[in-house]
Amino acid sequence: MTDMEKKIMIWLCAKIVADTDLYETDREVRNLIDWVCLSEQIKENNNTIRNLTGEYKKIEPDCREGVRAQLERMKELCKERNNLYEKQNDLKGQKQQIEKSLER
Repeated sequence: MTDMEKKIMIWLCAKIVADTDLYETDREVRNLIDWVCLSEQIKENNNTIRNLTGEYKKIEPDCREGVRAQLERMKELCKERNNLYEKQNDLKGQKQQIEKSLER
């Protein structure tokens, strides 16, 4: 699926939520929309994690030479990345619960 198709799906979900009461009245619609939104959040978080890891790897060689400011930034990046990993696990758990309810 292309990025444009993904954006259109998200936009469609947003329109459905905004213009109808289906999200409130139909559990399957709610689960499907929530699944799409969670999937998109997971992808965004994965991109952020990749960017943070890339920045970490760029800083690492200078850090080994004893540059304190860069070491502090590395610690911040690791903390931020670890927080995102925890969030990812929570999101994946929610997504799995929705998938289980959709299988019924």
